[in-house]
Amino acid sequence: MAFRAFGFLANDQAPVTNTMRFLLVLSPLLAMLGFCRSAVAGELPAIQPVARTDANSRLAHEQLIKKAKTDGIDVYFIGDSITRRWGATDPKYADLLENWKTNFFGWNAADFGWGADRIENILWRLENGELDGVNPKLIVILAGINNIGTDPGGPEKASHIAGGMKEIVEVCRQKAPKAAIVLMAIFPRNDNPAVLPLINEVNRRIAALADGKRIRFVDINRKLADADGMFFPGMVNADKLHPTVKAYQIWADALKPIFGEILGPPAATDHAPPATGDPNAISK
Repeated sequence: MAFRAFGFLANDQAPVTNTMRFLLVLSPLLAMLGFCRSAVAGELPAIQPVARTDANSRLAHEQLIKKAKTDGIDVYFIGDSITRRWGATDPKYADLLENWKTNFFGWNAADFGWGADRIENILWRLENGELDGVNPKLIVILAGINNIGTDPGGPEKASHIAGGMKEIVEVCRQKAPKAAIVLMAIFPRNDNPAVLPLINEVNRRIAALADGKRIRFVDINRKLADADGMFFPGMVNADKLHPTVKAYQIWADALKPIFGEILGPPAATDHAPPATGDPNAISK
């Protein structure tokens, strides 16, 4: 009776037509079942590039495009606010910029971090001009903390984020095939300690992207925090997320031997473009 309700077998003299009707209805039903099965399994779609649409982010992108067109960049930092603050001209981060200059002057390092960026936003920026023609010798990547967020999620979330990190590495390799890559472990965040196991799992997965030569994985988390992922005193700001200058110095100490190995000692002069800042901060 159910088949007859759909018009199946209404004409016993047309078996081919009935079979076709059956398949036409069955195919979308099977597709729906497959979708439901993926949803039940918790599978997440691959991370795709997504542009930030707010006016300040658009201005920052234009600013970073201009920076990318400046010759002389040997070390290219890409990431979110944790990366951005280190080399930013915003007055409230003056101590971080001073630390940046102290550690990296002579290695021609440029900061392409942008605040609140998720992996998909970083991918979009890389694919839309911010690495085109730069040809750095070394790329430092720190990303993913905003995809971690404060929700621990399930096992599929770690796979999703690690897959996005792999995409960042691949885009960097495509845009700058001669560059060595330093892939940083995602730093802890203590605003919700429940996400610390997720951070550990993502870091475990992205560590496998390194080959020890052209792609290196650097994890400084045990110098920033205890075995449970809780920051040591003086390492993090009141938001329990963004590092202090003390933590940035630990990061610099981990990078400088790699810079020296690949680039040689820092020169007496620096040819990187001037540091940039938050367009909103500049306009105030």
